[in-house]
Amino acid sequence: MKNYVAKNFKILFVFVLILIVLTASNFLQINIYAENESDFCINAKSGILVDYSSGEVLFEQDADNKLQIASMVKLMTIYLVIEKLENGELKLTDKLTASEYAASMEGSQVFIDANSRYTIEDMLKSVIVASANDASVALAEHISGSEKNFVKKMNNKAKELGMKNTIYVNSTGLPAPMQYSTARDCSIILSKLIDNEIYLKYSTIWMDELTHPSGRKTELVNTNKLIRYYKGCDIGKTGSTDEAGYCLSASAKRNEMRLIAVVMGTKNSNERFSQTVNLLDYGFSNFVNKKIVDKEIPVQKINIKKSKLNEVEIFAKDDFYAITSKDGESNLTITREINENLKAPLKNLDEVGKIIISKNGKIIKEIPLIIKIDVDEITFIDGLKKIVHEF
Repeated sequence: MKNYVAKNFKILFVFVLILIVLTASNFLQINIYAENESDFCINAKSGILVDYSSGEVLFEQDADNKLQIASMVKLMTIYLVIEKLENGELKLTDKLTASEYAASMEGSQVFIDANSRYTIEDMLKSVIVASANDASVALAEHISGSEKNFVKKMNNKAKELGMKNTIYVNSTGLPAPMQYSTARDCSIILSKLIDNEIYLKYSTIWMDELTHPSGRKTELVNTNKLIRYYKGCDIGKTGSTDEAGYCLSASAKRNEMRLIAVVMGTKNSNERFSQTVNLLDYGFSNFVNKKIVDKEIPVQKINIKKSKLNEVEIFAKDDFYAITSKDGESNLTITREINENLKAPLKNLDEVGKIIISKNGKIIKEIPLIIKIDVDEITFIDGLKKIVHEF
């Protein structure tokens, strides 16, 4: 009897395991990789794939279509809160009082209690992890006095960041006829959050909980499943309404390459994840991020007038990476300009020229050239010694 039970338990366990794998893979279904961009497309109203380090667009599909983006609006809400934290106007330990209006928000929420006090940290975490509308409005009101005033800041910041096709009407992404953005603009705002430690801390949380002042607890579950199921994904923001369909902005990093993918207007939740995976896989499978300029390797040696030294090594001030196809070239042109009027004395890290990187005739990057030592001026005695030595 025991053997029979054990055997059937093993069968049941295997069945459950297979079911879990199939469920997880359902929204991570991957299309066959395309050999080039013309063979590749996504099943969404709009989408874009961008290399983070260079800003180069690797794929786009109707990326400038103005569409409702649902809760991806909260990327700007989050950005403005974090900006206040970074410049010292807010602290994570500060507290706000939730208004009746904030507590009345529908859709995704953490069920905050009106007139109760919450920390900025708890509200921000609730927005980033659980996409909470009520917490978004509470933060907006705390910063600007009203959501309406906060939205003005959102639109001003969008213009400042170069988001040319975005209009915000609220801080949540709840349906509003005049509110829209584009896949390209969403990639811009996400790129501004990628290196932020506060955002990264919360965006990687899978499950947590919010403890209300009353002691009541609300479970927080990350709406971006890719942080758990896609290798390298650590940041993202979902959005869904009947008007917007299902949307996702996400980023993943593998080795030295970080990609940003945005999909908008898919038919269901699984599809937004699968199409985002297809975009990211397309990028990681077909491109590589190569170091074109290495700041640790001397570029060349130059002569400096009136210097004690015959030659001085010069270096690029910064590294430069460029996206190239795995079977092709980057089509980059690299030239150097050296200051012809250099003379001693010079100090460590002084600029002596620049590297100019162009693509298809357009300058995409200029990197200063520097020296890494002090270069002293030659004295009369040094000059005599040098003549005698050479003689």
